[in-house]
Amino acid sequence: MNKKEAVEKTQKKRGPFTSIAEMFASRFPNLKNKLKMADMSESPIEFLEKVVTSTIYISLGLIIVSYLFMITPLTYNLKTDIMMFVAMVIIPLLLIPLVVFFYLMLYPEANRIKRQREMDYEIVFAGRHIVIALKSGMPLFDTFVGASHGYGEVSREFSKLVDNVVLGMPMSQAIREIIKYNPSSYFNRMMMQIANSISSGSDVGGSLESVIDQISKEQIIALKAYSQKLTPVVMFYMVFGIIVPSLGIVLATVIFSVVSGGIIAPPSELLWVAFVLIALIQFIFLGYIESSRPKYLL
Repeated sequence: MNKKEAVEKTQKKRGPFTSIAEMFASRFPNLKNKLKMADMSESPIEFLEKVVTSTIYISLGLIIVSYLFMITPLTYNLKTDIMMFVAMVIIPLLLIPLVVFFYLMLYPEANRIKRQREMDYEIVFAGRHIVIALKSGMPLFDTFVGASHGYGEVSREFSKLVDNVVLGMPMSQAIREIIKYNPSSYFNRMMMQIANSISSGSDVGGSLESVIDQISKEQIIALKAYSQKLTPVVMFYMVFGIIVPSLGIVLATVIFSVVSGGIIAPPSELLWVAFVLIALIQFIFLGYIESSRPKYLL
């Protein structure tokens, strides 16, 4: 009777796209680890089912919009070039769902990077909190309890560690358990130092302080390296995002005026294409600058 209830419960949870998600699950064997590294509670099947559902709805909307934009060439090619008409109909149907699906599949990786940056931002101050507490004579477990509040994503990891220890897991094992799926190399290095100090019986506070100092120096070096890299990036942005587009439009206008004697002006479609390209270039540059900027609390 219990087995029957479990089967019925499992069947109730199955959605309309669960079978498709199960078929895709074998194509992404590392998805389970990626979800854990991103601290996402869904199973691979549940996540893939959400991705497939979102892909279908988003793709339908984008396909309809693309056909609306192409309605004039579609009507023209239907009368003049049937092969081109078929290609213009089929390509969005094939290309848009693939792009949307693989774009949505990047969400765990994006969440992992976000989580890593949030942890790297707070790691130095959280580590110094633990060092000060240990040097003042506070037990290690109590320092973890104190650090489980006020340090963002780092505090969430300490909360998991505290919960595992309260449930009876040894301290060193609990530390290695949270390191297993943690994306921050700084956090993992700090916690491994604590675990090794516990295993060897050495002073946790002294060894941890040297690790925190080293992490702080590495973050300062990363900030200096970013400032040096920013100068050529800004130069390329000024050239290709501002100077070349503005001068290019002016030059195209002059050429059209000279060639046609002022009768023919640049087509409006050219201006729209230039506008889209300028917006795309600026978006890429600004996105690169923002994504490559280290965010540390020193």
